[in-house]
Amino acid sequence: MPRGMTIRDFLGSLSATRLPRNEARLLIAHVLHREQSWLIAHDDYEFTMSELEALSLLTDRRSAGEPVAYLLGEREFYGRAFRCSPAALIPRPETELLIDCALSLIPVGSAADTPLHVLDVGTGTGCIAITLALERPGITVTAVDISRDALALAEANAQLLQANVTVVHSNWFTALPLHAQFDLILSNPPYIVPGDAHLVQGDLRFEPAVALADAVDGLESYRQLALGAQRHLKSGGRLIVEHGYDQGASVPALLSSAGFEDVTTHRDLAGHPRVTAARKR
Repeated sequence: MPRGMTIRDFLGSLSATRLPRNEARLLIAHVLHREQSWLIAHDDYEFTMSELEALSLLTDRRSAGEPVAYLLGEREFYGRAFRCSPAALIPRPETELLIDCALSLIPVGSAADTPLHVLDVGTGTGCIAITLALERPGITVTAVDISRDALALAEANAQLLQANVTVVHSNWFTALPLHAQFDLILSNPPYIVPGDAHLVQGDLRFEPAVALADAVDGLESYRQLALGAQRHLKSGGRLIVEHGYDQGASVPALLSSAGFEDVTTHRDLAGHPRVTAARKR
């Protein structure tokens, strides 16, 4: 009886494709419902026909450019697995800097009787809101998004990770009560300029355009955030935003002109300006 295709055979056949081995191992582990470490010790495992068909389909989709996070249905962020779908932007390592900046402002063990109120604007998968809620259990977290599909995904992630987060369907701040006040407002908003060549390259082709690019000049999201934050931040409250590596001057200048103080920009691991924090007077 002919021998079936093994993990070793499949990985050896990749020279004829553009699929990197590390991605191939992720897909194999997903199909087999195994950890990647298991694959190393069992590279002589023979795929069943159904497993091989599933793997072939995933390989074709990835070769066509579809993001691995969408193929697997999840992406790790701040040490936790978040469900992903084309309804929302895929969580990225750069955004963990925004979390670090926020956590530095939230005391560990914040008193439950006077909890800090945090708002995540444009929550997507909910990775920012949920991570903060889990890292600082004493705070109150609200997450808003214009996309109902994204909100459903965020709610599913909150339930899966057992995070206490309130999700609200809202276009920016419009659905929030006028009197709603927060100690901290965070956002990783759309900041790519419309027509940018990157929007039709790589993973970005498959992600929701509304989560990537604004309709004006790449800064409109920050104008909306500055306006809403001035209304909904408590005095002394902080606005923390992620932005493009090439917006390290324009975003801080915009926030300063909007009346914010102590405007500080933080650099990511690549040395690029990535996150800016500002304080309301």
